[in-house]
Amino acid sequence: MDSIQQTVMEMPAVALRGLTIMPDMIIHFDLSRKKSVIAVEQAMLRDQKLFVVTQLNAADEDPGADQLYKVGTITLVKQVSKLPNGIVRVLVAGQSRGRLLAFSEDAEDYLMAQVETVPRCEGELEKTVEEAMVREIKEQFGIYIQFHPKLGRALAGRLQTIGGLEDLMDQITMSLPLGYETKQQILGAASLQERYDILSAILYNEIEIAKVRGELTEKVKSRVDKNQKEYLLREQMAFIREELGEGGTFSDADQFTEAAKKLKAGKEVKEKLNKEISRFKGLAANSSESAVERAYIETLLELPWDKASKDNTDITRAERILEEQHYGLTQVKERILEFLAVRSLTKAGDSPIICLVGPPGTGKTSIAKSVAEALGKKYVRISLGGVRDEAEIRGHRKTYVGAMPGRIANGLRQAGVKNPLMLLDEIDKVSSDYKGDTSAALLEVLDGEQNSRFRDHYVEIPLDLSEVLFIATANTTSTIPRPLLDRMEMIEVTSYTANEKFHIAREHLLGKQLARNGMDGGRLSISDNALKAMIAGYTKEAGVRELERKIGEICRKAAREMLTEEAGHGDKTGHGDKTGHGDKTSHGGKTGHGGKPSQGEKGGHVRVTSQNLEKYLGKVKYTQDKINAADEVGIVRGLAWTSVGGDTLQIEVNMMPGKGEIELTGQMGDVMKESALTGISFVRSVSGEYKIAADTFKKNDFHIHIPEGAVPKDGPSAGITMATAIMSAITGLPVHADVAMTGEITLRGRVLPIGGLKEKILAAKTAGIRKVLVPAENRRDIEEISREIKSGLEIVYVENMREVLSHALVSK
Repeated sequence: MDSIQQTVMEMPAVALRGLTIMPDMIIHFDLSRKKSVIAVEQAMLRDQKLFVVTQLNAADEDPGADQLYKVGTITLVKQVSKLPNGIVRVLVAGQSRGRLLAFSEDAEDYLMAQVETVPRCEGELEKTVEEAMVREIKEQFGIYIQFHPKLGRALAGRLQTIGGLEDLMDQITMSLPLGYETKQQILGAASLQERYDILSAILYNEIEIAKVRGELTEKVKSRVDKNQKEYLLREQMAFIREELGEGGTFSDADQFTEAAKKLKAGKEVKEKLNKEISRFKGLAANSSESAVERAYIETLLELPWDKASKDNTDITRAERILEEQHYGLTQVKERILEFLAVRSLTKAGDSPIICLVGPPGTGKTSIAKSVAEALGKKYVRISLGGVRDEAEIRGHRKTYVGAMPGRIANGLRQAGVKNPLMLLDEIDKVSSDYKGDTSAALLEVLDGEQNSRFRDHYVEIPLDLSEVLFIATANTTSTIPRPLLDRMEMIEVTSYTANEKFHIAREHLLGKQLARNGMDGGRLSISDNALKAMIAGYTKEAGVRELERKIGEICRKAAREMLTEEAGHGDKTGHGDKTGHGDKTSHGGKTGHGGKPSQGEKGGHVRVTSQNLEKYLGKVKYTQDKINAADEVGIVRGLAWTSVGGDTLQIEVNMMPGKGEIELTGQMGDVMKESALTGISFVRSVSGEYKIAADTFKKNDFHIHIPEGAVPKDGPSAGITMATAIMSAITGLPVHADVAMTGEITLRGRVLPIGGLKEKILAAKTAGIRKVLVPAENRRDIEEISREIKSGLEIVYVENMREVLSHALVSK
């Protein structure tokens, strides 16, 4: 349609009730008012142009200009037909928008309107913006017609031919089943942007309504189908029973009575059950009380009161299962085998309550499942992370609506036996609020002297938990209340060494990921050196979760590479990258096939080696700290424990002319700052012994810094390290570059014990340290560390700072 200039013209007008006509819209409507019929006749006598405008209130019989919308449509009358009862049917074609200015007073029998034409909005928006709006509207309308396919079939072809935004919006508006008020909003919008905003909001709302309607329809349909199916099945069952002469079905109460007779339970339980069944018989079937009573009786019948599973007593088989499924975790395995040995000899023995404490990803949760398999026990996992309501453990009293048993009782019901293995996962993350203290509710559960009579609020009858083997997991003991901690046997699950990670990856993770990603059967092999490079350069963690993700990433990229090559080369088999010299290939431990790639496998074989590892995982993310190339003054290598394993900590001290001020930087915590001040005090106290001038601390400033300033650091174990660095800076004596140390210092120079030694020793070995100074009181901890970690290290036990300085400082 050509652009219409903004002009004012006079033409007959018709006021429409409950109808809005859009430009380019061809529509017929019926008229019965005399004024409207005469207006149409006048239009036919003139140039057939008729202005149609919608009434604000459809009930008005003789509306004036104030009772009409200001924007209507200039139309061309195509056809006029007379119907019975004085009704005239008019067919019009909308041409353009028009704004009503006033009605002429010359025409008394009909409405003669002064109309200002509203020009098209061409060039109002930038082309890119308009094109984006066109695409968005088409996309939204495409989604809309998916829910209304009949409408879609009629409009699909027409909409493809419309290019302009204005015409597109008008066409969609006239096609949608909207009320006249909504259409009038779009008709009366002055700019394209305003029309787009209104129409876009309408489409989005209609799509959401259609989605909800579809979901409701599906739910109702499925419910009706289910009810009908149940009805037919019940009718069939009734007919079968009648044919068999059983004379009808058992009532629910009769079924409960039969089940109670067969239940393995003590006298107290059966008496309570019979009492509740008698009460249930006297309740109306449709009452809410009946539903509560039924749920309670079903819970009592499902609990394993005296039903127990037979434990495995074959200690050799148990050991084999534990070794097959988990590498390392020696302490856990030994404790479980000890329990099994005692149980085999005494035919009894208290079940241990074990808490595995260690960093994330070290196999704490998965070992519990393996222990259950090794002992032949049912396995129940209860996640306590974020639980903050005491009723989650003890249950709700059944007087409340929606009451249910606690997680412990539910776990027993799920297991079906009274002696399962129950894993209390993330016990360090329980919290408390106004509803009660969750950890306090666990005190009775985890007390071997009390849990034989654990009382759940819902069940009300004491439950025997003495035969349940509880295993709890935690990342730290600092958030576990002391009374709860005292009830559990703590076993520390430490970080894995690089060698342990390698064995776990080769024997367990690789096969699991190959099978999960469809790369088993010899399709993919990863060399031993590639696995070691992944551990060193692409992961930095205490456990192996990230390592498993990296192996999975390689499998996915290898699968894509193999299929791409297959598609590109037809039947030609791809061989991936060539294996680097000295790389031994791993095919996934027990699930892999080892050796040469299978010749019969479809799609070829991909090899990942240390040479082409970067192709699959990108650039190396982590580099290991290494010892300094030369002995330096005021720089000492300390050892630290982190949540992802051990790390080395380089401590630097500078002495410069000043007024005796001390600057501490590197995000040190309060405890670490106190250790630094303690170290300075010790050095000052022995200044005469080491020939340090008396005014050194008055005429010089000291700056102690720990690099990686963005990382917070705290703890007392860097005390002897900072004291050594201060002494080196003052005396000018260099510190051996291949020496690292850890230990807390006192004012008198004694060296106190610290924790996390396994991780710290491992970090020292990785960094190339040759000599490690540790507190003499930690000798027992060092002896428990495996030889694999300690090999190549000279571990020196120190009792005071004089011994530390004699080993650390380079003598003149």
